[in-house]
Formats: sequence, structure tokens, C-alpha cells
Amino acid sequence: MTPDSEVTGRHYFDGEWTDGDGTDTFESVEPATREVLGSFRRATERDVATAVQAAERAAPAWREMSYIDRAEHLWDVFHELRDRTDELGEIVSRECGKEISEGRADVVEAYHMVEWAAGNARHPHGEIVPSEIASKDSFMRRKPRGVVGCITPWNFPVAIPFWHMAVTLVEGNTVVWKPAEQTPWCGEIVAEMFDDAGVPDGVFNMVQGFGDAGNAIVENERVDTVLFTGSADVGHQVADKIAGQPGRSACCEMGGKNAVVVTDTADLDIAIHSAVMSSFKTTGQRCVSSERLIVHTDVYDEFKQRFVDLAEDVTVGDPTEEDTFMGPVVDESQVEKFGQYNQLARDEGANVLVDREELAVEEIPNGYENGHWVGPFVYEIDYEPDLRCLTEEVFGPHVALIEYSGDIERAVEIHNGTPYGLAGAVIAEDYRQINYFRDHADLGLAYANLPCIGAEVQLPFGGVKMSGSGPPHAREVIEAVTDRTAWTVNNSKEIEMAQGLSADIKTDE
Repeated sequence: MTPDSEVTGRHYFDGEWTDGDGTDTFESVEPATREVLGSFRRATERDVATAVQAAERAAPAWREMSYIDRAEHLWDVFHELRDRTDELGEIVSRECGKEISEGRADVVEAYHMVEWAAGNARHPHGEIVPSEIASKDSFMRRKPRGVVGCITPWNFPVAIPFWHMAVTLVEGNTVVWKPAEQTPWCGEIVAEMFDDAGVPDGVFNMVQGFGDAGNAIVENERVDTVLFTGSADVGHQVADKIAGQPGRSACCEMGGKNAVVVTDTADLDIAIHSAVMSSFKTTGQRCVSSERLIVHTDVYDEFKQRFVDLAEDVTVGDPTEEDTFMGPVVDESQVEKFGQYNQLARDEGANVLVDREELAVEEIPNGYENGHWVGPFVYEIDYEPDLRCLTEEVFGPHVALIEYSGDIERAVEIHNGTPYGLAGAVIAEDYRQINYFRDHADLGLAYANLPCIGAEVQLPFGGVKMSGSGPPHAREVIEAVTDRTAWTVNNSKEIEMAQGLSADIKTDE
């Protein structure tokens, strides 16, 4: 499919492209221009049921294949992703607004994840566990759970689907995937790659649509596991629905109110660079973006001045141009939410340092006047644990500077003062401060002397508290999409039990 096409994008299930049961369509809109990129079919509950049935039918044959044979199909997808990185990276930038290096990195991360999952097929699986009894062998094996529903967000429209699906498929499960409604074009191209790879019918299935389609996946009892990445509100609804149903599980990675802690020993060059990257890359629309900068009083004034100077100057522009640092936000609802939280900060006592909420005409690229444009909003505020602007996720370039005095213990106390616990960074030259942050900060992703937005595919990606119920990523997702069986095999002709339990059968005779 090409942009601006009159052809309506379709669903893909049971090895076929289909219009599905419904007639409703929706549009993919370019955030930088508000131009329509394409029209797509909107899935009904019956479409989701049909896709799940296809996945269920395909599951027995797929699970009987070897790990290596299943991975061979993924290697074909890997090569397509790698060969089409520039093409698909530009589509990512156009459809979700990320600047072009981030669009390409989205695709690179996807093929790195496929490479990891497919390569893992030839690595050892299972664990040998010593037994108390010399004549017994004890070990663990994993079996695929069956049908896995994958619900993914718009901000990483290629990478995150492969976090979910690559490992899931290699482990022997089948998939029903719903891409985000903001990025259906990316979804369609990913589905084309699976189709081209010759994955057996029903092993991979895609339904396009909105939250009702995602909810239909969650509520379908034939879906054994749901992998979800998105907002905390939706993620906890998913987890709650699944929790009460025996035999089903959910693994949800959600948002955060992340922070960078800058201590009195920090190298300020590293601190500034890390803070700008953490706060403004992807226009603040990463679940790991930093919306709080917790800075020691000894370095606060210099840090503030340097950070404010850069926040006033970072380039906002055409996301397909190499010299752009920040593209648009994804849609009008994000513009409105950004503005509401900026006003909330003012109402709660903020001293505004940078206000680029409404960009000047000359800051907006020529021909892109209708796009969803915002710039950085930076303020300082005295810390109070119940301030909403410091505890609720905005998902935009909305950044609070918080000055603290005292030891690293105080910084970590402020850091932990939110219901979230996804990502964070500490900038310090004192290893004791770094180690205290390591041991006491509430988070799932931690960085020292780095931005808090980086991720490599071989590491788990997920949080604690409201930020997650297990990371649907890399090795950790294996836990979510397989069931573990503990095996014990007796190699003796006698039965001997552990813990000294008698195996003698006693009778009255």
C-alpha cells in the first residue's frame, strides 16, 4: 500500500487479506500535515472471533514444529525489516510523527528483536535441577500457551509489535495482533512481511481497529495470554479482566512519571545531555520519557540555565528531515492533554521557565501549518507529594524541575513519590550515590550517567507499581507465553522419596 491510496487497508487472518465482517472504515492521518495517508477497515467483534478461531486451528501444527523450523519463518521477516529499514522508517515518521532517525531506529529495534528471538531457537532451553535422590533426574520444560493476543501502541508501531510477537511465535504460540488505530499503515506493512515469509495460515493474524477490537481480544476466552503495551488506565483494565479467569494471563507494560536525578557530584555536561534526550526525544511521547528533573541545590542554578537555553532552542520541524529534533505530537487529543497539564502546573504554583506550547508561526515548517505542533514546556516547582503535575503522566514535552537539598536519600524519596515505577536515571560521579539509587529507586529500567530512554532488545523492558505487571519483552516474555512443567524421572527400579518420606506400603498382613 502507498500513502494517499484510495485502496482501503484490510485485515489479515487465516493466511488471507479480508475486508472482514463490517463496513466501517477509519483513516490514518499524518500528524505533521493532517493529510489522510490511507483508509482502513475497522474490525468488528465477529472479525476478532474469526481471527482467534484461525489462530486456534493453526496452533497444534505450529507447536509441533521444531523451534528452529519456526524461527526460519522469522528469519525471512528479519531480512525484510533490515532491507526495508529506510522505507519503513520514513513511514513510521510520517504516520506517528517521530523524527526520521527515530523512525529508522524503530525498525532497527524490530529486526534486532527478531534476530534475538530467532537466534534463541538454537540456544539451550530448559533447566536441569539437582535432585535429592541420586537416581532421579529433575528438569524443567516449557510448552506454548496457545493463542496470544497482542495489543500495541502507536509510538513504536514496528518495534513493540515485534517485542511481543517474535518471541511468542518462536516459542510455538499463534498470534492475533491489533495495531494502534493511529498507525494502521505500519501494521499493514508488517502483515505483508509475514505474508511474504510464508508463515502457515492462521499462525499470524491481524485485525485493524480501535479499543473495541482490543477489548474483544481480551474478552475472548480462547485467547490464552494477552500482551499489552499502552496506557496505565487501559492496561490495568486488561489485567483486571484477565485476572479472574482461570487458565488465562496478561502481561502489561504501561506508562510512567519518570525522572532524572542530578546529584551534587554530577558531570553537568552529561546531566544536560541526558535530560534533554530523556525529556524531548519523540516529543516526550515515550513511556520512558522524563517529565521530572530532580536536581541538587548545589548545581541547580547552572543546570536550570543550561537546560532552559536548550529547551528554548531545540528544533521542532518536519519529522522526515534529518535536522529535526522534535516532530509533532500524534493527534489533537495529545495537543489538548498537553495544554491541560500545562495549565494544571500553573494552577498548582509552577514558575514557568519555557512556554512553547503554541509555537510561533516561523517555528512551524512551511506547508505544515495544520500539523499537531507543540514545543517544550518547562517549569520549576516546590516539591509536594500530592501535586498532580508531579504524579500524573502527561506523555508530552512537559517537564518539571525540582530542587532538592541533602543526600541521595532525599532525591530517591522524591523520585519514588509517584504511583508509577517504569524508568529513571541518576547522574553522579560518586558510585555510592549510584548504588543507593540502584538499590532503592522504584523502577524497572534504570540508567546511570545516561538518558532514561534507551533500550536494548536483550534486556527486559517493564516496570513496577502502576507501570507494569510483567515485561512483554525479550527473555522475560517467555514467562508470559509458555507454561513451565517441572519434571522428575526415576532411573531406579525402586521408588525413593525426597525429604525422608517413606515409600513403604504398609498393610495389616
